[in-house]
Amino acid sequence: MTTPYVIGIGNAIMDVLAQTDDAALNRLEVQKGIMQLIDRDRAEFLTAAQSAERKPMLLPGGSVANTLAGIGMLGLKTAFIGRVAADPLGLSYAEQTEAAGTVFVNPPVAGEVDPTSRSIIFITPDGERSMNTYLGISAELGEEDVNPAVFSGADWLFLEGYLFDKPKGKAAFLKAAKACHDAGGQAGIALSDPFCVDRHREDFRRLVAGPMDYVIGNVHEWTSLYQTEDLEAALAQAQADCGTVICTRSGEDAILIRNGERVLAPVHKIVPVDATGAGDQFAAGLIYGLAIGAPLAAAGRMACIAAAEVISHVGPRPERDLRADFRAEALV
Repeated sequence: MTTPYVIGIGNAIMDVLAQTDDAALNRLEVQKGIMQLIDRDRAEFLTAAQSAERKPMLLPGGSVANTLAGIGMLGLKTAFIGRVAADPLGLSYAEQTEAAGTVFVNPPVAGEVDPTSRSIIFITPDGERSMNTYLGISAELGEEDVNPAVFSGADWLFLEGYLFDKPKGKAAFLKAAKACHDAGGQAGIALSDPFCVDRHREDFRRLVAGPMDYVIGNVHEWTSLYQTEDLEAALAQAQADCGTVICTRSGEDAILIRNGERVLAPVHKIVPVDATGAGDQFAAGLIYGLAIGAPLAAAGRMACIAAAEVISHVGPRPERDLRADFRAEALV
């Protein structure tokens, strides 16, 4: 069997992290402990202010990028279609992504373009993260960034709902799904956010019922998609629309439905150190399990193990070999 090949499309967001204190947050007028979207001028100001205090840590981020990193660490081939500028952050993003084993498909864009997307994160001694996110050039990804030739030999495609917010993102997703299917692969998406679903419900419904072979969502996203407070009613509609339906339930057992088969994936509750990346690594474990042909229940359990590992430490990507955990539970 050849090694499965997974392509992801998502926001290429550089995490720019630095330790600071409450006094600095107040001076910079940064709201503590939340994520807020900021404009270009504010992003440049905070980036410069952060660098003036101490050299920040630069870590490639973004939901799908984190998922691909997890899949790659599990041993599968990965490639990322994202958009960065040819500025220092963008060049570093592409270089670090490649160094970690994921092919960064599109070269950084030169010229008069928006800067590379970033999340400027201030970490205070109490562990709180104050995130300031500038969407930048990654939000402009469109169908011109999707080359069907890249999908030759691709088995799996994974998309993030956040990029579905703009018409260009929608066009890119449809082009990528067709290219993946033409190559004999399967395409899927994470719904990402109930507010995102609210904004584009009809388009999401068409996507789920059309080119998507698998869809991952939580309780709020599925009920929002089908405009019902009854999760079972929402899942019934979902499985009528899509072959593989995954529902996470905030620490409760996940529900997986595929072609009439329904299983629960047990979640072993732990106290999270940092919940960042839980959904991203759930997706990584799930796609890995599906890609290697594991039974649905085993793939679901792999997803839960991966999510549990990433919330046990700071950071959105795994820190240990999850395959050892999978072997310990006889999943592989």
